Amino acid sequence: MTFDSLGLKPQILSALKEQGYTQPTPIQAQSIPVLLDGFDLLGTAQTGTGKTAAFTIPIIEHLLDTPTERKRSIKALVVTPTRELALQVAENAKRYSSGTSLRTAVIFGGVGANPQIDQLKRGVDILVATPGRLLDLQGQGFIDLRNLTHFVLDEADQMLDMGFIHDIKKLLRLLPSKRQSLFFSATMPKTIMELSGQILKPNYKQVRIAVEKPTAERVTQCVYYVSKSEKPALLIHLLKDLEGSVLVFGRTKHGCDKVVRILDKKGVSAAAIHGNKSQNARQKALKGFKDGTVRVLVATDIAARGIDISGLEHVVNYELPNIPETYVHRIGRTGRAEASGSSISFCAADERAYLKDIEKLIKASVPLVEEHPFTEGATEEWAVPENRIPVKQGQRAPRTSRSPKQGGGNSRSGAPARGKRPSRRR
Repeated sequence: MTFDSLGLKPQILSALKEQGYTQPTPIQAQSIPVLLDGFDLLGTAQTGTGKTAAFTIPIIEHLLDTPTERKRSIKALVVTPTRELALQVAENAKRYSSGTSLRTAVIFGGVGANPQIDQLKRGVDILVATPGRLLDLQGQGFIDLRNLTHFVLDEADQMLDMGFIHDIKKLLRLLPSKRQSLFFSATMPKTIMELSGQILKPNYKQVRIAVEKPTAERVTQCVYYVSKSEKPALLIHLLKDLEGSVLVFGRTKHGCDKVVRILDKKGVSAAAIHGNKSQNARQKALKGFKDGTVRVLVATDIAARGIDISGLEHVVNYELPNIPETYVHRIGRTGRAEASGSSISFCAADERAYLKDIEKLIKASVPLVEEHPFTEGATEEWAVPENRIPVKQGQRAPRTSRSPKQGGGNSRSGAPARGKRPSRRR
């Protein structure tokens, strides 16, 4: 299948070709025809699968069929959980509609509202927004949704995790009943399914992509057992061998800032992105990371959601996520577009349950690096589990060329003898 075969307008096809796109991704190939036919859609897809184009292209196609009004009004609304994702969606919508007269605007909190209000006053066809700023400006009378024909709720699971459920329900009451609705989520727990039932028409279509294959084939994974107190030292140690850009994940805003301060003291260029950072600070950090002036980007999961960093070589799980699907999202940041990458995880004693849940989800043991300079901090209960694939010294996997060898079966070759414990620090 090619984009040419989907019956899209020449302006859209030309814009896609300018971007170097000729063949749709699986979610695009399945979603675009459904949306062009006017059905509501429930999509399950992870970041990096091309879902932004899957919903923006059909929306642009439909809007081009809509008679032009003297005064522009918002026809399509895309709601995202984070500022970064909103900016990314808006940028893509502008690219795909570059050969048309359609106008796209993006609004989000953390920055002054006046420039965003000015855009709205000039007239907008496609509006991309985060919930808080959207409801704020709507309440002030700057946003009129009465002529809306398309509504997209993107990254719905993250939306609920961030506590936006009440904002979303309030927003739904403002939308016209006659509309096409699109609902995307990386996971589909019961709460998400219940919310989708409030948004979508009964005859909606469902598309599921890449959920059954949770880990990227080209991502080499390994885990280090290490005490919490020695995680900073282990990170600095590994950075000496790592080549290229490194994305480090932490669970908390405070924790991310602490890691950056430690790296700065050691002369490693680092920056953090999380919800407490201003939009300008976040954009500066991302720009520095992409152009190479910032070597290490330290981020919370929510702040990193939707950020597309091409050529990312390494992901470090400084703290393991308490939701196993989040691990999949994290390591999916690397190993894209035929490139290889590595995922390195740090596991403290109180994170062993998280690791177990992750391995249950991915249906595999994450190879363990047994020998490293900080093994003494491991506690007594850290016996190597059955069926864990050990990684011997010299196979530490920070560099993709030295990644841990994926052995087969239940062999414990190279593993400590049963009952042997890492020594305690005296």
